[in-house]
Amino acid sequence: MRRIVPIAWVVCLMLFVVHSGQAADAAKPSGDKGKAAKDVQPKKDAAAKKDQAGKKQAVKEKKQQEAKLARLVRLTIKGNYPEGSTSAGIFGDLKPSLRTIIDRIDQAAEDTDVNALVLSIEDLEIGQGKIHELRAAIARFRKHGKPIYAELTSADTRQYVLAIACDEVFMPSSGMLILPGLRAEMTFYKGLFDKLGIHFDMLQEGKYKGAGEPFTRSAMSKPLRESMEALVDDSYCGVVNTIAKDRKLPDYQVKTLIDQGLFTAATAKKAGLIDRIAYFDEFQDSLKATLKAKQIKLVTDYKKKQIDADFSGISGMVKLMELLFGGKGAEKTSEQQKIAVVYAAGVIVEGSGTSDMFGGEEGLGATKLIQSLRTADEDPKVVAIVLRIDSPGGSAVASDLIWREIVRIKKPVIASMSDVAGSGGYYIAMGARKILAEPDTLTGSIGVIGGKMVIGGLLNKLGVSTEIIARGKNSGSLSMISSFTPAEREAWVALLDETYHQFVSKAAAGRKMPFKKLEALAQGRVYTGRMAVANGLVDCIGTLSDAITEAKRAAHLKADTKVELLILPKAKSFFEQLFGDSNVSTEADSILPGLGATIRQAALWRRVFSEPRLMLMPAQIELK
Repeated sequence: MRRIVPIAWVVCLMLFVVHSGQAADAAKPSGDKGKAAKDVQPKKDAAAKKDQAGKKQAVKEKKQQEAKLARLVRLTIKGNYPEGSTSAGIFGDLKPSLRTIIDRIDQAAEDTDVNALVLSIEDLEIGQGKIHELRAAIARFRKHGKPIYAELTSADTRQYVLAIACDEVFMPSSGMLILPGLRAEMTFYKGLFDKLGIHFDMLQEGKYKGAGEPFTRSAMSKPLRESMEALVDDSYCGVVNTIAKDRKLPDYQVKTLIDQGLFTAATAKKAGLIDRIAYFDEFQDSLKATLKAKQIKLVTDYKKKQIDADFSGISGMVKLMELLFGGKGAEKTSEQQKIAVVYAAGVIVEGSGTSDMFGGEEGLGATKLIQSLRTADEDPKVVAIVLRIDSPGGSAVASDLIWREIVRIKKPVIASMSDVAGSGGYYIAMGARKILAEPDTLTGSIGVIGGKMVIGGLLNKLGVSTEIIARGKNSGSLSMISSFTPAEREAWVALLDETYHQFVSKAAAGRKMPFKKLEALAQGRVYTGRMAVANGLVDCIGTLSDAITEAKRAAHLKADTKVELLILPKAKSFFEQLFGDSNVSTEADSILPGLGATIRQAALWRRVFSEPRLMLMPAQIELK
């Protein structure tokens, strides 16, 4: 059968053929049109080449200009840098913590746009532990092959020990360096209290445990003096060795210079204690040759968080509320594994503790710290915990509760000691898998004190009388009217003896030492970090960064594994501190600057000494 093709299909096919032919003809460059097209193309290619050459030249000129420019970062190091997070929001931005200032140094080290760093070191209110942390950050910066300089004006021992970790130290011609040596001072109040009719009925376990001596004696006991002299000797040797090593001077010469004590800029340079006498502008100009640059760009706000003070309109109001209440909502965390850094800073007390809205944790509350440890323990991404301690101790009960939480945690816990981790501060460290300390950390002080303040004599002088009705032979144990009776004293001694025995036993178990060996190291004696490593109370010398590396190792991670740091406890906002349990005395501060801090400190110590048993260090040494 023959298939009949519909006529419509035929028509469509013919139209398609005709259209295709026309399109092919149009595509052919015929006559003048083809010639014009050939003339245009070379012009376009030439323009493109010229444009490309111009871009290359611009890039070359930019690189040449950048090669002539060196960026110099200047950071001011002064005041007190608290451990841990400062307050959240606007007030936290006003006062950096130790961690934030070290982060800025570390970031400058890795920043390819930064060519050099100057640390302008002013009055410092930090201990030798934090000095060592800053020196370690300087060492990390120098490993990147960039120069770092220290600027001093009037400097004492602390400032100088930090400065000499840098490549060079310079000072203006009017500057002064004071290296008076090391001095430990302890003030005794017994004479004053005798005149007032007040006395302290104090008991102690450990012959070196002299925390109560300022209230009960007019001078140091022989054991306490022995302990303090050993501390001063070790710290003095540490300072001498550091200066000798960094300034390439013999030990005997450093000791002679310390005995001289006071230096002008000129005499300091002549003695080899500083490198250059120059004002900052002169020093900055001199860096052009060193950095091979025609221009120095000075950066003074490097990585410093800026506060936007425009609070106009609805958006401004929202911004203000975010600052006052602690910033924006929590940011999403990465999927990386975490190392939790839990800060234990301040005198240890029961409950939530107290804090300062401008940074600093004045009272370390056991409840708050335990909650932070549990937060870290319960976070599945946290593989290990670093406990950063800066505490002279405090409540025996609160210290024990924190210790119990640490030994309960299955994840590895590494203790890192800052300026001080003694008595109760050591107690909470001894449950950790490993303990690291700074060279001059004050630690140990394994002992217990207890007692009470008696004001009956003062009341009598003021014409105040007290009538007593009592039941039970120990009813006056906590009374401030009269001293301990023989029966009350016996009961207190038994209580303190048992507490001390627990302290030594747990320390011996934690350090894997026989009880007798640990007890010989206890007795309330205080050690530097170097001494504690030598006698086995501490495992090794190291910074917080070293402790984080050790935590990675304990969690079976490589040292260079990238981890996220979880910082705990979280900083409180302004309103949390103002209306919470922080006892911030803003009215007192407005009347007399510093009065509020003094009132808070007095209230804190009153709270501490109201507890029957204390694990508290006898004194703290400052380099002056």
